[in-house]
Amino acid sequence: MMSLRVTGLIAIFVLAVGLGWPNAAENPIRFVYQAIPFTLESCETTERHAPETMAGGVAIFDYNNDGNLDIFFTNGADIRTLKKSSPKYSNRLFAGDGKGHFTDVTAKAGLAGTGFDNGVAIADYDNDGCKDIFVGGVHHNTLYHNNCDGTFTDVTARAGLAAKPDPEFGPLWSVGAAWVDVNNDGLLDLFVVNYLSWSIDTEPACEYQGRREYCHPKFYKKLPNQLFLNNGDGTFRDVSKASGIRAHPGKGMGVGVADFNLSGRMDVFVANDKVYNSFFRNVGGAKFDEVAFDANVALRENGEFISGMGVDARDLDNDGYPDIALVALDDESFPIFKNSGKGDFIDVTASSRMASLSLSMAGYSPTIFDFDNDGWKDIFVTRGHVQSLLAAPRITVAQHNTVFRNLGSMKFAALTAEAGLTANAPSRHRGSAVGDLNGDGRLDVVVSAISAPAEIWMNDSPAEKHWLELALEGTKSNRDAIGARIKVVTKSGAQYNHVTSASGYASSSAGPVHFGLGPDRTADVVEIRWPSGAVQELRNVAGDRIVRVKEPK
Repeated sequence: MMSLRVTGLIAIFVLAVGLGWPNAAENPIRFVYQAIPFTLESCETTERHAPETMAGGVAIFDYNNDGNLDIFFTNGADIRTLKKSSPKYSNRLFAGDGKGHFTDVTAKAGLAGTGFDNGVAIADYDNDGCKDIFVGGVHHNTLYHNNCDGTFTDVTARAGLAAKPDPEFGPLWSVGAAWVDVNNDGLLDLFVVNYLSWSIDTEPACEYQGRREYCHPKFYKKLPNQLFLNNGDGTFRDVSKASGIRAHPGKGMGVGVADFNLSGRMDVFVANDKVYNSFFRNVGGAKFDEVAFDANVALRENGEFISGMGVDARDLDNDGYPDIALVALDDESFPIFKNSGKGDFIDVTASSRMASLSLSMAGYSPTIFDFDNDGWKDIFVTRGHVQSLLAAPRITVAQHNTVFRNLGSMKFAALTAEAGLTANAPSRHRGSAVGDLNGDGRLDVVVSAISAPAEIWMNDSPAEKHWLELALEGTKSNRDAIGARIKVVTKSGAQYNHVTSASGYASSSAGPVHFGLGPDRTADVVEIRWPSGAVQELRNVAGDRIVRVKEPK
């Protein structure tokens, strides 16, 4: 058995060298742990109510337009009242100084919150130049308008986004959302991902060896997702039914948005928990067809339901078509769906090595970014089991995070200790967001964890590779340019990305669009396809800097 394993490893190594993959033994991705004074309080009880284990959204964005990225955490509440009955349940906003230092400005900003908050989505929904915050939670939502003076105002009721019980499904529980201009009118719309039909009064009792544990999703009913169209006057209208979204309820835990078929319209993939995934293809006119089976993303190729958690959707193999990566629990693996470019996807979980690498892992939040600036996007996964700490040692509940390094040709290597991610104790990690927190051109990661301090993982990878960040400003398109497709060409080849703040589990990464340039100091061509349809081309763009680009009028 051992000789077969060694032979297999030698074969993989020889193949890697023959194909020109980067040497996985170099482990060029390295993180250093940094503390931040926030602990995720989800009111965990011995009754094991479902929301207790599902909290933890994180956002990275520039809330005050000072050029430095800031951090926002959602937080829980009293599980019985769903109210923030104690300061320990406060959501938190930390202002960054651009050097990796952070100051709590929650009170001044007015962002403490009132309910059991779960997911966060960042975008400038009213095109005034300041990024706003949508917070989804258990039986309530909140829209915070950025006043452009360091403060926010709760405009939920006026905007028409107050949570209302669905007439068929009852109270809704949002675990995340995505801002996306579904009809390309220059106004950002809101797609809300809802999880389970839950009430503390009807919570099922699930036990293992005489102790209560969190129940399997099969004990709860599905919920429909929601789509709200932006009216352009600060209000939204619910078009969930008319769009075709409401007809396909699920148990959503993650949302990935991209123009998967390059039609000029943004599509939506929803990772569902132990039911079929949803793939909503945008057919124009703010209408969607659900085509998960036709697109081959409803299930993994083995046909078994998995605990679909967070998701990200970006181009992993530099062929110009966005792919899909999601995570699940142990013994299920982390699926990767390669975009065929023909309207469907190919399950490459096994061939990418992700099946074997992730089989023993429980994941929550995958984010696709180039962490070593080599021109290939990697996948950072927050890890931790859904069950309580009392479920150990039967299962590994607290886990270290892992970054899956992209070796090219849709192959990955798992780096945990090798990437410095064991420097802190294992935990039940949940949400994550990505951005360059100290301006050194290397992407950092912020992670939340149930009943544990949050973590900042500062990227300390070797700095000899070059990079380029693009901060786009729409004019005819939405000001954040969400939905814009970007192609960067260097001497080493072409790579692609698109503007979105939605990624991972319950979280939002709203910094400039990042490209690793590898050994190249300059991008020969930068091509931007704006949501309006306009195409802009820049030539000989020097790297190692943030380039601000305004859409031509």
